[in-house]
Amino acid sequence: MTARAAEMTRLEETLRRRFRVVETPITAGAHRIDLLHPASAEELISEADFDRDERLPYWAEPWPSSFVLAAEMLAERWGAGRGRTLLELGCGTGLVTAAAAIAGFVVTASDYYEDALRFAQLNAWRNAGREVEATLLDWRALPELLPRYDVVLAADVLYERPYAELVARTIARTLAPEGIAIVADPGRIAAGAFVESCAALGMSVDRATRLPYEEGAVRQTIDLYKIRSGGAG
Repeated sequence: MTARAAEMTRLEETLRRRFRVVETPITAGAHRIDLLHPASAEELISEADFDRDERLPYWAEPWPSSFVLAAEMLAERWGAGRGRTLLELGCGTGLVTAAAAIAGFVVTASDYYEDALRFAQLNAWRNAGREVEATLLDWRALPELLPRYDVVLAADVLYERPYAELVARTIARTLAPEGIAIVADPGRIAAGAFVESCAALGMSVDRATRLPYEEGAVRQTIDLYKIRSGGAG
């Protein structure tokens, strides 16, 4: 066993001790991803966190938009990542991060929760056999220097009105000049304002795809917004 594999084994043991977890098998394109995640997001709600900054543990729940975006990253039309750099905003437990790693991208997972980053790194390792970088990122207080990425992804991050401008500004700060960002959204409250914020920052937005999602009683239509820098087509 390599040193990194041993480290990931210890991380999984730690997360299994700290959380009541489940493993959800997810089909993404031709691939199966076994996603390890907390069994209940509600069990993780902290009154102290909410009182401080209205923080809720949405990261612990696999959302339909992430299922759709993961499948998109593994679709044949995307081809292999071929070493291109990729950033996921709000990675949660890492479904999209794992899919991007499988596809061959050089992935950085980001989230507001350190535990989300731990799950994302572990799930990428378990499913892709590859290491991904992880960075703690608060959209309201971005660091002065941020790397630029060939691809920036986000799934279901527009559920509060302030996030429209925050997500748009984060994309503008992290997307390479010739890169593309994809935001998967099920019709959240801030989606329209997000498109306006992107335009105000000089980025072009194309709602190129509307994809249905059905699982049990859940029925959603997921919009895939494709964003490019500087009005590129």
